[in-house]
Amino acid sequence: MSYTFTLEPGLLEAELKKLILAEADKEDEIAMADFTDDAVLFGDESPIGLDSLDALQIAVALQQYFRVRLQGDRMVRKHMSDVRSLAAFVRKEHGA
Repeated sequence: MSYTFTLEPGLLEAELKKLILAEADKEDEIAMADFTDDAVLFGDESPIGLDSLDALQIAVALQQYFRVRLQGDRMVRKHMSDVRSLAAFVRKEHGA
């Protein structure tokens, strides 16, 4: 799958949601309309229900398509808690 690299508000979040659902193989389980920017991505309260393997796959895809690197569990927990936080991290890494 390919993703459009953009830093535009709204568009980046939409691309990140596509990436998260595709890399976690949850495209058939979660409707994009139900996937809000502030939905928790991990844990019991998460409608998406990502696990550590999903996080690894998403981190690799982020590096490949969005040219950002999440190194270590601490960075993943901090910046991949929800789509809004992840988008802010991507923008910050690109100086936007």
